[in-house]
Amino acid sequence: MKEALARSGALGQVRGRVRAEVFAALDDPGEPRPAASRETLLLNELIREYLQFHRYNSSASVFLAESGQPEIPLDRDFLAKELHVVEDPSSRSVPLLYGILTQLLQGNEEKGLPMPPGGPLVAPSKWTTSKPSH
Repeated sequence: MKEALARSGALGQVRGRVRAEVFAALDDPGEPRPAASRETLLLNELIREYLQFHRYNSSASVFLAESGQPEIPLDRDFLAKELHVVEDPSSRSVPLLYGILTQLLQGNEEKGLPMPPGGPLVAPSKWTTSKPSH
């Protein structure tokens, strides 16, 4: 039975859900969390979007319980604007982290820095980041 549940992925989901419930039970609601910085809030949203996109539901539930991130995700357009990411229609189908990673890899390539062994981690895209206006 255990092997069948492991093959189907159900065992991992149950384990992840139990971990999330344990973290939630251990989390003292009377003890206030320190306020998250703007950077932490944005980074946590990128992680949440990535985990949810790949259906890492158990990981996402533990992450959200531990991080104290608001239940309702930040609006993607708001997040892209805050991070100065300009998207095209095709980039909206994947997490923002992919666009950011692609930009970093392309920037490194333009600077003549070595690529990771085996080439780029993601296929080149049309994503760009805009310069913040001052």
